[in-house]
Amino acid sequence: MKNNLRFILSLALMLSAVACEERRSGNPLFEGDYADPEGVVFGDTYWIYPTYSAAFDDQLYFDCFSSKDLVEWTKHERIIDNSRISWLRRALWAPAALEKDGKYYLFFGANDVHEGEIGGIGVAVADNPAGPFEDLLGKPLIGEIVNGAQPIDQYVFKDKDGTYYMYYGGWRHCNVVKLAPDFKSIVPFDDGTLYKEVTPENYVEGPFMFIRDGKYYFMWSEGGWTGPDYKVAYAISDSPFGPFERKGVILEQDDSVARGAGHHSVVYNQRSGKYYIIYHRRPIDSDVRDNRVTCIEELHFDEDGNILPVVMTHEGVKADEF
Repeated sequence: MKNNLRFILSLALMLSAVACEERRSGNPLFEGDYADPEGVVFGDTYWIYPTYSAAFDDQLYFDCFSSKDLVEWTKHERIIDNSRISWLRRALWAPAALEKDGKYYLFFGANDVHEGEIGGIGVAVADNPAGPFEDLLGKPLIGEIVNGAQPIDQYVFKDKDGTYYMYYGGWRHCNVVKLAPDFKSIVPFDDGTLYKEVTPENYVEGPFMFIRDGKYYFMWSEGGWTGPDYKVAYAISDSPFGPFERKGVILEQDDSVARGAGHHSVVYNQRSGKYYIIYHRRPIDSDVRDNRVTCIEELHFDEDGNILPVVMTHEGVKADEF
């Protein structure tokens, strides 16, 4: 009897381990139309801050999502909305989140601003990554068009020395600025300038930066966000300011899976050593403009550090905890 019980217990443990190993996220990661996903790790939890994908006049709030394992996601509703951003009128876009000194900061684009209009890139703050976030400035941090770059699609990057830079820009131009430690202003570079254009070949929007093995990986989206040609390309540099020489496309449509794949972010699990690309795409059978969903795939590199082409899947990735 004891031997039988040991066998049953061993079998149960083995089956449990196999089931755990085979747990996958699936794609999309969660229900609803969400685009421009910013993935970030706070402690032992993955967070995704996306755009609510709808008509511009309806884009007046952000939801976010959290997970311990990339498989089970919790929705946190209306972490900020137009009641807490006095100058927001429409088109609340592409959030970027970070933690600093126990506070959580959420950078965002608002109003689809054009020359002479009020809008641009703002910043909000909260005591919790799920909000509620409050507008830090009561006005845009960047509200003007410099070097031809519409002030949208910001990504805030912490460099090796602790300096915070913000890459941003639509309309095929990308700028980088240096942020003040309190995130309430931008400050001059060593040469006295406030803006540096770092636009790589074929850049359209959606910049992202990460460091791997001492190298700076700069990524962006190309093509039209409403079309099937939307895709992600990248460059590698020794400096956060470039030069960023385009190496090629790593994510694009697959006629058997989805179209319009782009505007991504990258997260890293230090325990497993795995990198993940979080992005949005359009279901293959949909032609609705705002029908964009958030998905995830593992990001792989060759022996020289180049990013390998991403294969889009419906299965997503295996569970990965910290």
